[in-house]
Amino acid sequence: MHGEYKIPGGKLVVVDVAAEDGMLRHVRVAGDFFLEPDEALDAVNRALEGAPADTDAAGLAARIDAALPEGTVMYGLTSEGVGIAVRRALAHATDWTDYDWQLIHEGPESPALHMALDEVLTAEVAAGRRPPTLRVWEWGAPAVIIGSFQSLRNEVDAEGAARHGIEVVRRISGGGAMFVEPGNTITYSLSVPEALVQGLSFQDSYAYLDDWVLGALGEMGIRAWYQPLNDIATDQGKIAGAAQKRVVGPGGGPGAVLHHVTMSYDIDADKMLQVLRIGREKMSDKGTKSAKKRVDPLRRQTGLAREAVIERMISSFGGRYGLSRGKVTDEELERARELARTKFSSAEWTARVP
Repeated sequence: MHGEYKIPGGKLVVVDVAAEDGMLRHVRVAGDFFLEPDEALDAVNRALEGAPADTDAAGLAARIDAALPEGTVMYGLTSEGVGIAVRRALAHATDWTDYDWQLIHEGPESPALHMALDEVLTAEVAAGRRPPTLRVWEWGAPAVIIGSFQSLRNEVDAEGAARHGIEVVRRISGGGAMFVEPGNTITYSLSVPEALVQGLSFQDSYAYLDDWVLGALGEMGIRAWYQPLNDIATDQGKIAGAAQKRVVGPGGGPGAVLHHVTMSYDIDADKMLQVLRIGREKMSDKGTKSAKKRVDPLRRQTGLAREAVIERMISSFGGRYGLSRGKVTDEELERARELARTKFSSAEWTARVP
């Protein structure tokens, strides 16, 4: 069995391994990482050889750490990353380059329709009728998007939203509220087969699915990293938040993962604070006293137009994994419009947690 794992911010780890009588056998670790001394690689292989095949990534990492020679230096490599690569091999996980990726980047749509498109396209990937898809959104109106489990009244100031003409919609994924305005926000979705994240913990899958965008930001001169669970941060502050939803496949079979990210290209912080109720507990958790200082927009950090940032992101993704232009099919759009009308525009769904 063969497993690969690109360590976020690091290098690729490749593991070839067999499972015989419930034990790991014939373990061979390779990759483009740096490791000193040379004999440390043999120590890693020996540490994994004979381990119970059901050992989790943390347990495998502990075995590796205990076996490494004193003074071992890893660069672009972690013991846990090796453990994850083993788990992905055993789970028969796929790799990004195993797929023909499709890009959807069309004109502005309403907030409710964007919510519906996420649900429909991910269900199509789960059913095997659509290839893995990167969809870049264009917003037709300002909005607040609250997480699936958030309380509407606790998160949104209804009077402030009405005063500024801001629609409130609820998405199908968890996480926190996002304030978006056309021209000030960059949002994208990945709808991917579940096999792409096999062997990864829920937390690790966040960083794994956005490693490409960290690279794209780096190409624009921004040193960014994942701040668990779901923030993308820089030295200047948070620039993005991510959320996920797992979708079961037909008949309960292998499904798909919806992973979407909203990035702040620019932001009207005063308006945001009139619309969102950002509690003191959240400020304390983020280690800052001011909501305005939590987010540092891409416009200031890159000096690039929003359209240029998006094109560079798309180009970076395509350069890594390949990407062909596609579109929402007529059938998908019809289903999404129906969902937008009956579900995502309904008071029953939006206020399902009052």
